[in-house]
Amino acid sequence: MIHFVGGGQMVEAIIRAILNNGVATNDQMTVTDISEERNTYLNKTYQVKASRELEPSLQQAKMIVIGVRPQDDLTSIGEAIRKNSSKDAVIVSIIAGVTIKKLESFVGEGRSIARVIPNTLTDTGLGYSGVALNELATIEQVDDFLNGFGKVMYIEERLIDIFTGFGVAGPNYVYYFIESFADAGVLAGLSREQAWKITLENIVGSVEMLKQTGKHPRQLLDINNSAGGVGINGLHELNASDFAAGLQRSVLKAVKRTTELGS
Repeated sequence: MIHFVGGGQMVEAIIRAILNNGVATNDQMTVTDISEERNTYLNKTYQVKASRELEPSLQQAKMIVIGVRPQDDLTSIGEAIRKNSSKDAVIVSIIAGVTIKKLESFVGEGRSIARVIPNTLTDTGLGYSGVALNELATIEQVDDFLNGFGKVMYIEERLIDIFTGFGVAGPNYVYYFIESFADAGVLAGLSREQAWKITLENIVGSVEMLKQTGKHPRQLLDINNSAGGVGINGLHELNASDFAAGLQRSVLKAVKRTTELGS
């Protein structure tokens, strides 16, 4: 039995993905959320048992997924887990910024803990979740579950905040670039539909080109751009806009905010 403490958007995405991928059935999952409206929605949409009562579900759980916000009452949640769950139950935390050591202070020592930063591309089966394990947890305990909503990268905990600001927030930067690039096509005179189709095809095709050739982006840029040509002139203007440094600052800001949330 998998029990989710918290029934927010990320938990819902995980439930939807593992149901679609056959990793678990709806009668193998339960949810606790403080919002009765949210519990009703999850029950009707996914036919999982969802309620405001935490203790009964904890008693049956073999895996406990903590999916609340960093600012929520983790002390009370940890106390409920200590008192009502088996010490053999694996604790999976998807709380941004909360370290394994801090989790151990809430749920008690001597438990298998996986600190997970889930990717936001769960419905596609793509994207990496970053996972750090404490000394008692094993890959075998969590791997099937985690691969049910995308790919998994096991990393040292010291890299978790970096992974969050770069990897998990990554689609935000891609979405923003896609939106801006499509707008550029419209600004230049294409219809919105034309610009959108070209933008998506360029993104997908460029990624596939990198995979197929194994070349560095700079190598493909050299191939695509002739001396004094259209492409190199466009890139010159993009370089003048501080695009690369701006993107890098965005990632560093996201990493910093991740660390702040756990403080």
